[in-house]
Amino acid sequence: MSYLLLHQLYPHQPLPPSSTSSMAHLHLGTALFGNFCNSCSVARRGSQPPNFINILRSSPPNSSTIRCMANPRRVKMVAKQIRRELSDMLLTDKVLQYAVLPEAALGADRYLSSLTTISDVEVSADLQVVKVYVSVFGDERGREVAIAGLKSKAKYVRSELGRRMKLRLTPEIRFIEDESLERGSRVIAILDRLKNEKKNAESHDEGKSQSSDLSEDDRDWDVDDPDDGIIYIK
Repeated sequence: MSYLLLHQLYPHQPLPPSSTSSMAHLHLGTALFGNFCNSCSVARRGSQPPNFINILRSSPPNSSTIRCMANPRRVKMVAKQIRRELSDMLLTDKVLQYAVLPEAALGADRYLSSLTTISDVEVSADLQVVKVYVSVFGDERGREVAIAGLKSKAKYVRSELGRRMKLRLTPEIRFIEDESLERGSRVIAILDRLKNEKKNAESHDEGKSQSSDLSEDDRDWDVDDPDDGIIYIK
């Protein structure tokens, strides 16, 4: 593994064949490490300090980029914990509450324009980016204010998550509006309204038919009998 790393640093140096002895490997590693130390000493005599990153960047462009991927189980655990912490912040953190609900800062805690909930949290495989899907229930203006307030406090939320979760590297937070629950609630409301209208129409038709039956009976009783008033004598 050390030979591969040194070969990435100095690709012009060929790797030793597998049939050579371990002593040849040691000599090659010593030579390459000496070249690396010489480059560091030259940089030390100059104006800039030695930088291992610059040496890595001097590798040819066709070299492969190594990305560290976290364990999928850890990714799920981090996503679950972030969702729990964000939900708690929406309930307890005044800075986030005032950003989502500006009227709450004025003391209007009983008449709110929107209700914000965390519907889902997605964490990238390298734990660098977190997508937070937010559902906002309210009018058009309330949703716009809530989403804009969350996006404006993304850096604050990131710092608070790092402090709460004790992460070595706190990922970037991206708030995304999730309209699926809002659309679902609207569809349910429309279906309930249609159901109530149908029920009212059926009850109205039933009442109308009953009234028509009663009117027919009344007409039967109101019809004058032609034999009424005649006295028959045997």
